[in-house]
Amino acid sequence: MKNFVVKTIANAGALAVAVWLIDKITLTGDSTGKKIGTLLVVALLFGLVNFVVKPIVKLLSLPLLILTLGLFTLVVNALMLLLTSWLADRFDLSFHVEGFWTAVLGGLIISIVSWALHVVLPDGD
Repeated sequence: MKNFVVKTIANAGALAVAVWLIDKITLTGDSTGKKIGTLLVVALLFGLVNFVVKPIVKLLSLPLLILTLGLFTLVVNALMLLLTSWLADRFDLSFHVEGFWTAVLGGLIISIVSWALHVVLPDGD
């Protein structure tokens, strides 16, 4: 359970950095508390998408991953971020990613920040 909480906090932090750095990734809300709550729900949604959908997409795109020496992972990460944005819209959350190239840059930032936070935060192992 502690590992799940740590991963969710790391995802929320990485998403917050992406929202802060990229103008076309938006998180709107009335107050800071509402933004933090929305960010945590979007982080849970992003974690769920990465847990359920990403392995299937990676398996189906394995030839492209091998052909591009893993660079196609950036496209897969961008697609997962766009899917999260679409799902957030369906759940009436105020998180939006505008366009594919924004998602590629956002996916790269989220991957780097999430990795750094996983190194720093304890995970109970």
